Amino acid sequence: MSTESAAGGDPAPAVELSGITKRFPGVVANSDVDITVRAGTVHALVGENGAGKSTLMKILYGMQRPDDGTIAVAGEPVSFASPADAIRAGIGMVHQHFMLADNLTVLENVVLGSEPRAGVRLDFAAARARVREISDAYGLGVEPDRLVDDLGVGERQRVEILKVLYRGARTLILDEPTAVLVPQEVDELFGNLRDLKAEGLTILFISHKLDEVLAVADDITVMRRGTTVASVSPREVTARKLAELMVGSALPVPELRESTVTDRPVLAASGLTVTSADGRKVLDDVSFTIHAGEVLGIAGVEGNGQAELVEALMGIRVPSAGSVHLAGADITRLSTKRRREAGMGYIPEDRHRQGVLLEASLWENRVLGHQTRKPNARGPLLDRRGAKADTQRIVEQYDVRTPGIDVHAAALSGGNQQKLIVGREMSGNPVVLIAAHPTRGVDVGAQAAIWEHIRRARAERLAVLLISADLDELIGMSDTLAVILRGRLVADHDPSTVTPEQLGSAMTGAGRES
Repeated sequence: MSTESAAGGDPAPAVELSGITKRFPGVVANSDVDITVRAGTVHALVGENGAGKSTLMKILYGMQRPDDGTIAVAGEPVSFASPADAIRAGIGMVHQHFMLADNLTVLENVVLGSEPRAGVRLDFAAARARVREISDAYGLGVEPDRLVDDLGVGERQRVEILKVLYRGARTLILDEPTAVLVPQEVDELFGNLRDLKAEGLTILFISHKLDEVLAVADDITVMRRGTTVASVSPREVTARKLAELMVGSALPVPELRESTVTDRPVLAASGLTVTSADGRKVLDDVSFTIHAGEVLGIAGVEGNGQAELVEALMGIRVPSAGSVHLAGADITRLSTKRRREAGMGYIPEDRHRQGVLLEASLWENRVLGHQTRKPNARGPLLDRRGAKADTQRIVEQYDVRTPGIDVHAAALSGGNQQKLIVGREMSGNPVVLIAAHPTRGVDVGAQAAIWEHIRRARAERLAVLLISADLDELIGMSDTLAVILRGRLVADHDPSTVTPEQLGSAMTGAGRES
């Protein structure tokens, strides 16, 4: 395969997409897209949800075939019929929504489909050694024999990166790789990317965090409404200018403005403790109170008890000790259904695993978790007409961009799926909202809309528990801030004075050790 261009001996582009067009019924996802990715660089691709980035990357990874246009890898034309073809050409993809089997170990996930053999037998010893070697070389901290089901979101992402490197990828597509990382981990990831780049690897970096794009990218391509609108150098633009290229407006800012906190307690946890199957305390004596009109933000590195806290509050997991009170009533032993009926809204951390049924219509997804209440139910029966009418209201009020309410949720971009979930959970006049990473993986436009809905609900005396990996979001959108570490609430911070660096230090325990 040729690695030099015909003119002057410069290296051929790692990837060149020319005139890529992809049509679906009723929509053109990509229209005449042109991108040239220089070898050995970090090339960022930015744009709103629905701008066509995901479709384009699926085409490059062989998951979809373009209707028009050409792809060249290292100067040679290619045609991918499947991801296996792309992998053979040295292209690997780390998806935003991970492609891991929860019931297998890390090692089994990494080697799945590329099992090492010694003769006719599987050589897991060699594979384990190779996984440890890659993990150590890039500081991924991956333990081969852990069950994926026991891993947090951040750890799952590192497994996906390792999986791609294990297969010998020379061009890595990273879809929202920093969505779950604290500032210190982002710095480590960027160091890893620079190491990969120094070894001649090429990174396609998809992100909504424009300051990070400017910090790590060598080149930036901006997409809007399915086509490329600009290719720029980070030295030529600011985050504000990039945002204007993406959406035609300035960057939204997470901020609460005036205080709406009252002295009326709404959600109170007291001594909440959750024990894992092996007897370990994953949530240890957690107590807090959220008042009407208050947003309590909880900061923490993934896997420090946030998921268990949410599940205990929602009745998904039974605590081994402690209690939960909603508006003064003890709900510790109530089912999730009863808690929802009592006014608990829930935005889950992973919309695909916990938030929507991808192969169900939008109106059916509107009913999820609210199937016993109006407008979705009339007595014991499902009220289809009421559910459809209210889904249409959510689509209009929350700017869910869709051809109609009968399409499957899978047809929507990630940001529009998230806006549907937010609209559903804000319906029915909830008294408390548990929001786990409500703007993860959505563009600046959807982010601003979700922040505004939370602000408006807070002004109407909603109590909000906000869990996020975006420290700027936590600081800007919280009335009070707590840090969770190893299952315990270890620190309180004033959002008006704390910095992301101070929060990140507390989250890793560095502040306590010093």
